[in-house]
Amino acid sequence: MVEEDPELQVLRERRLAQVQQQRLQEEAMETERSQHEEQKQDVLRQIMTSEAKERLGRVRLTYPEIASGVENQLIMLYQSGRLPGKIDDPTLKKLLGQLQNQNRKEIKIVRK
Repeated sequence: MVEEDPELQVLRERRLAQVQQQRLQEEAMETERSQHEEQKQDVLRQIMTSEAKERLGRVRLTYPEIASGVENQLIMLYQSGRLPGKIDDPTLKKLLGQLQNQNRKEIKIVRK
């Protein structure tokens, strides 16, 4: 058998330790993300009716950034105490319509 160089062995051990540490950090971050998402979903279950949650789920399929924005706004309103009651489907439609109007860019064509 061939003897391994001690320096090479030390380098391998260091690299293995780095990889293991990185994996542990990634797992911790993933756990934290999933806990945060779970808390977010718990709050949304409390403040939205099932019909509104279904509509937001359908919006998420086509416009994930808009759905996330709506969720964050609703959670902020809930946490600040400015949410009067549960959000139902018509209220969510109205909110989505307002967001759509804000994000819509108006194009004007001027002919001379």
